[in-house]
Amino acid sequence: MKKFQVVGIGNAMVDVLASCDDAFLAENGVEKGIMQLTDMARGVELYGKIGPAKEISGGSAANTIAGIAHLGGRAAYVGKVKDDQLGAIFAHDLRAQGVSYETAMAGPEADGETGRCIVLVTPDGERSMNTYLGVTEFLAPSDIDEARMAEAEWIYLEGYRFDGPDSHAAFAKAIAACKGAGGKVSLTLSDPFCVSRHREAFRALIRDHADLLFCNRAEMLSMYETEDFDAALAKAASEVAMVACTDSENGAHILTGGQRWHVPATKVKVVDATGAGDLFAGAFLWALCEGMSPEDCGRAGCIAAGEVISHIGARAETDLTALFKRHGLG
Repeated sequence: MKKFQVVGIGNAMVDVLASCDDAFLAENGVEKGIMQLTDMARGVELYGKIGPAKEISGGSAANTIAGIAHLGGRAAYVGKVKDDQLGAIFAHDLRAQGVSYETAMAGPEADGETGRCIVLVTPDGERSMNTYLGVTEFLAPSDIDEARMAEAEWIYLEGYRFDGPDSHAAFAKAIAACKGAGGKVSLTLSDPFCVSRHREAFRALIRDHADLLFCNRAEMLSMYETEDFDAALAKAASEVAMVACTDSENGAHILTGGQRWHVPATKVKVVDATGAGDLFAGAFLWALCEGMSPEDCGRAGCIAAGEVISHIGARAETDLTALFKRHGLG
């Protein structure tokens, strides 16, 4: 048995969550429902305009890994923060979840600060993310511990992390170490605009290295540059062993081994959509490592996603194991 079921690699961020209306988005030039990269000045400007906010350790892959640890899974994380106040908050929060986190902090002399994402949540539950990457943008191959990658059954690569000068080389090092030791690779596409920035790199990774692809409908259509959802799913399934594609209130589609399952969404009142895909992936990977069927992995993912969108924040607030049992899983 390997030391870790899943090791995630991604943008180490602190989420700043605030409520607003559509007028606020329009007045401040924020495009609704997507992730937009900002510089430090823009981040400070928006932070000064929002109302009361909640600061929570976040980052897409970190949320996924925290979800796995919440379920009792053996999980580790790789992501760069600075030795500053937000960096300390991030590290403490993640370790408190039971995640192994040993990435060296950038020193006080490093340019930039710990990354943060201002998440603006409108009354319909949609979230618009404004991300200052800070030092996490500079995750480098030297931050990848090959022995740690070799100890993982799966590595989980965050698509957002492709935005960085050394990201592709860092991912390549992690993939080689993991696969060289018999592990498997999962990738999440993260965002349709992320796909448009890195489509060819994603396609190469999917075809040549990935064993499991996570995405949502918009990312899938962007990836394969079509409006035909079924055609895009079929194309993805021809390139990777397993596909797990979420479709908002329509649930999720799981494809593997020439079979396809549709898993319905869990019906809940949407309060904040932040982290839905992250927790779907976390529960799915945990269930997969526990030997569940592809369909039940999808069910676990949908249940976890339903829990996280029922409250503010991207981390589970309910015992997911108990929740799964109430739905007949586990």
